[in-house]
Amino acid sequence: METWKTELKHYLSYIGDNPVLHAAIILVASWIFAWILDKVVIAYVKSMTAKTDAVLDDQLVELLHKPLFYSILVIGISVATSVISLPEQVSNIMFPVLYTMLLVLWTLFILRITKIVLRRVAENEKHFHVLHQQTLPLFENLALILILALSVYYIFSSWDIDMSAWLASAGIVGIAVGFAAKDTLANLFSGVFIMADAPYKIKDYIVLESGERGEVTNIGLRSTRILTRDNIEVTVPNSVMGNTKVINESGGPSTKYRIRAKIGAAYGSDIDLIEQILMEVAKEDDDICNFPLPVVRFRMFGASSLDFELMGWISEPALRGRIIHQLNSAIYKKFAEHNIEIPFAKQDVYIKEFPGHSLVANEPTSTADDVTDTKQTTDKKA
Repeated sequence: METWKTELKHYLSYIGDNPVLHAAIILVASWIFAWILDKVVIAYVKSMTAKTDAVLDDQLVELLHKPLFYSILVIGISVATSVISLPEQVSNIMFPVLYTMLLVLWTLFILRITKIVLRRVAENEKHFHVLHQQTLPLFENLALILILALSVYYIFSSWDIDMSAWLASAGIVGIAVGFAAKDTLANLFSGVFIMADAPYKIKDYIVLESGERGEVTNIGLRSTRILTRDNIEVTVPNSVMGNTKVINESGGPSTKYRIRAKIGAAYGSDIDLIEQILMEVAKEDDDICNFPLPVVRFRMFGASSLDFELMGWISEPALRGRIIHQLNSAIYKKFAEHNIEIPFAKQDVYIKEFPGHSLVANEPTSTADDVTDTKQTTDKKA
């Protein structure tokens, strides 16, 4: 550093020996250089980037010109004050102040450009699976904390403030907070992993291992909220969501969901007619998707029925209950129209004999053979 100062004073000696004049020349030269860089060089680069289809380069140049302009001025002021040879007490304050100004300028620039880059990356979820619209706030906050922490560290270092004691104290406090809020931290880390892994997203229909089913309305750092079909909001801690089986009914390449309507027909029924009726029911329902096509399957020979299953696709899992109701109603009407019997359970009670009707006083009681012998059988009407 002393070498360039000596060289600078050597060239300035041709103008004169007045330090104030040297400082003024340095300030004017730095301002002229900053103006040329801002109005000529940056303007030319901006005109070149305007010809490209990309937007990121235009935003980068737009954000870059102010930090460069003021950085050159701050450097000029720093050099000018060093030429004047200010007292040590003044220089010990002047240079940290100028250094802090530079750090603040570039910290703001890095924060803005980082936010722009993260948002552009989040828009392309096909190439960056971890960073998407749901995890974008998390990465923005992490970048903000990291950049500000580094900036504060270097600002304190410029003022000769020892950060080792602060870091040690922060470590002790962190350990204490970790033990006191371990459940909260578990939910926090689970929320981070859920956002990064994205097993489900907002507006997905999920089924928990405990049986709750509903639409995901919010994924936070602490908990996940589900709105059930009964319009009840269920809040589940992320630590639970991260350690349980979650069925995502809206997962996969689309939100389509396959429903199944099961029906039994009496033995002796025309199975071809039944299949035709079930296909007609599916095609007449506007809520059943045409692609993939609905199908009918003859599943098994039941104990007292021929078991069929109608399977069709719907656009959203939330419509499952209403559409199954529509299918069941239409199937029942069609079966009744074609006189196809649907087996149902029936119980018949047979009484072998009644006990004696004589209840005269002092009459011997009936023997065990005279008590009611009731036999109950259960069969299914076929």
